[in-house]
Amino acid sequence: MANRDNHYESAFEALLRDRGVPYVAVDEAKRSVLSNGASIKSLDFIVSAGETTWLVDVKGRRFPSGEGQRQYWKNWSTADDLKSLAQWERLFGENFRGLFVFAYDVLGERSPLPAEQLFTHRGRLYGFVAIPLATYLNRAHRISPKWDTHAMSAADFRRLARPLEELLGLEIPS
Repeated sequence: MANRDNHYESAFEALLRDRGVPYVAVDEAKRSVLSNGASIKSLDFIVSAGETTWLVDVKGRRFPSGEGQRQYWKNWSTADDLKSLAQWERLFGENFRGLFVFAYDVLGERSPLPAEQLFTHRGRLYGFVAIPLATYLNRAHRISPKWDTHAMSAADFRRLARPLEELLGLEIPS
């Protein structure tokens, strides 16, 4: 297992190992540099699932979040996240797809997934919800010009995002 200081990415990697999913953990210490000298945000993981290889960017969020912890389904990302993941898709080519995995650290009674689909890692409870980049781009809108962040409405996200295991074609624990 890679040395992961980010507990969301560490939990995601532990889930992949636990489920026997082939993956490569990407060293994110530095941005990647393209042949033209431009830099691109590194991926977190490359995950093989059947006919598709997913280029994964893990987004850690609390569930619930916000002041007083009353906000659910936070799914924001930066414009750099969107551009970089799209660039990785173009570089890798056919059969490689960008995927945002929202790793929710479940803090309260509610969770993004049923209890049997949650994953415990290092004493924390996580719910992994995934959405392909193309789907996200189709519905996301800018939420902050200052921070250049984008998000989908909670209703769209809940309707279009899927449990990670479903998207990877794994048996969902019962």
